[in-house]
Amino acid sequence: MTTQDAPGRQGRTARRPHGPGPTTAQARRRFKDLLAGARPNRGQAVAAVLLALLGVALVAQVRSTEEAGLSQLRQSELVALLDNVSGRVDALQQEVVQLEADRLRLQGEQGGEAAAVAAQERLESYAILAGTVPVEGPGITVYVNDPEGGVTQTMLLDAIQELRDAGAEAIQVGPHRVVASTYVGTDAEGQVTLDGSPLLPPYRIVAIGDSHTLAGAMAIPGGFSDSLRGAGATVEVVETDSLLIDALRTVEEPRYAQPVPSDPEP
Repeated sequence: MTTQDAPGRQGRTARRPHGPGPTTAQARRRFKDLLAGARPNRGQAVAAVLLALLGVALVAQVRSTEEAGLSQLRQSELVALLDNVSGRVDALQQEVVQLEADRLRLQGEQGGEAAAVAAQERLESYAILAGTVPVEGPGITVYVNDPEGGVTQTMLLDAIQELRDAGAEAIQVGPHRVVASTYVGTDAEGQVTLDGSPLLPPYRIVAIGDSHTLAGAMAIPGGFSDSLRGAGATVEVVETDSLLIDALRTVEEPRYAQPVPSDPEP
């Protein structure tokens, strides 16, 4: 379509003016006029300075945060972190090897018998996780003396979480077994409670798992032990080759969660 076919477009077409262009002197004057009109006022100048200062402060904060990372830790703290990570990696690798061995065993000629053995082992694992059977094995015992009453529910929750992250297979706090449904709180008097039962100092926490890895988790800089010492409590971690956790839990029927029925086979 040409311009004549669309008169509306023709009306919007820019036309170059005829005649000679501006001289060099005229162009310079126009440029100076533009610069004079673009000079910022006082408020714009102040805003620009504040933005520049803010940018410098942010850059300095990011650099200081990066420099305050692992380079600020002591050698013993770095070793503890490395041991903790290495222990967790080893545990995961062993779990992968075990699962692969179970798969090959179930696919073998003795699949039926192997499946029964695997089911029994799985049942025992579920019983340990549910806290319905006593367990024994290597691990650590954490003794906490709190004469000033500085231990809070957050500190106890951090201890349980750090032990779980380090691969603890069973945990007992005082006379109470820690399971998936365990909750930490406080009573009306501000006393720390576990599953609604008050805990009285001195506290004793027992965890079964790789003792070296669990002890390293308790020594993480800024973690459970450091928080307790900052609150005036003392912490002692003892590694042991054989521990007993005998506190048991009663399995309760879930009130809300229900299993999803499996799809019927076609």
